Amino acid sequence: MLNNEKLSALAQEYGCPLYVYDANKIVAQYQRLENAFRNAPALRINYAMKALSNINILKVLKSVGSCVDCVSIQEVQTALTAGFTPNNISYTPSGVSFKEVKKAVDLGVKITVDNLSLLAQFGDHYSNIPVSIRINPNIKAGGNQKISVGHSGSKFGILTDKLDEVIKISTSKNLIINGVHMHTGSDILDPEVFLKGAEVLFEVAKKFKNIDFIDFGGGFKVAYKEGDPTTDIEYFADQLTQRFNQFCQSYGKELTMIFEPGKFLVSESGKFLARVNVVKSTSSITFAGIDAGLNHLIRPMYYNAYHHIENISNPNGAIQNYEVVGYICENDTFAKDRPISEISEGDILSFSNAGAYCFSMASNYNSRFKPAEVMIYDGNDYLIRQRETIEDILKNQIEINL
Repeated sequence: MLNNEKLSALAQEYGCPLYVYDANKIVAQYQRLENAFRNAPALRINYAMKALSNINILKVLKSVGSCVDCVSIQEVQTALTAGFTPNNISYTPSGVSFKEVKKAVDLGVKITVDNLSLLAQFGDHYSNIPVSIRINPNIKAGGNQKISVGHSGSKFGILTDKLDEVIKISTSKNLIINGVHMHTGSDILDPEVFLKGAEVLFEVAKKFKNIDFIDFGGGFKVAYKEGDPTTDIEYFADQLTQRFNQFCQSYGKELTMIFEPGKFLVSESGKFLARVNVVKSTSSITFAGIDAGLNHLIRPMYYNAYHHIENISNPNGAIQNYEVVGYICENDTFAKDRPISEISEGDILSFSNAGAYCFSMASNYNSRFKPAEVMIYDGNDYLIRQRETIEDILKNQIEINL
């Protein structure tokens, strides 16, 4: 349990800024999803490792039966390093060169393509290897525009009005289309959005005779603060399983149901700890400036995402409103007019929902070091990434004599 006492002790031991992950929470989320779909004929959960790609997190998920979804060849290589077998790795890139796809084929992982050009090139070289296709269901859903990826204006997937061309390519190249895939977005609350997308995939799958699986993607909404609504996973699972089983019966064989959760599995497991460098006030604003910035946690600036912030050094102090800001030479504001217990310089602030798309989107902007990462598993804490040093910043630069 990542309570304030434990988090304070970790900040003292490992320093700040610091990412902390509760691996048992990740396992619980995985098991909840697995249990919800227990009546599916066959279920495969591909963890979307772009959310959090530390190899130790991958190993934890592998230990409970998860497979993995990769969007780059580097993620594929990382998953292999973590111990996943090629058969348990799905490679679902967007906009990559055929050169990268060839590398993935050579590594023996499962391939999904999301455009006609790549499909044709795949057929020219690998007509004997099954491939799945990513469909754009033309459904606009997600927490905001930047994470809504399943509509006609999105770069992702093949629109259904291009299916005749898919069939023409696959027929002329003797391709084996063994799966259909979609991903409509992230932070989707309404199960009906997923069910609507499922009907699109069912109609697409009917057009191909060698389908082995249907991949429904991910995007389930998690809670960011107390009382937040979340996707009703159990209701969705019941509704989709009924429809999936009916489709399998009409298709003539049992298929595998696949999901690609990322945020659902790891978001709530994570805390980000940062130390307050300065507290200063204007006539109307009190700023709390911390030893981190958009280089460590960009979601509030990039997505306008909400992260609950708690002063774990003074949890019972009088509540005041603060503007929590970073130390980057930009307007890197984490929260405006946010009620937090009274903050003093040197206090530790804890940011919730720091497990997904937080460290994985970190950078070295302003030549700042990336933070350390710690994993808690069965009550033990493990340093799973050391804090960077100036040597890490400089190691790939080549100095020339002028």
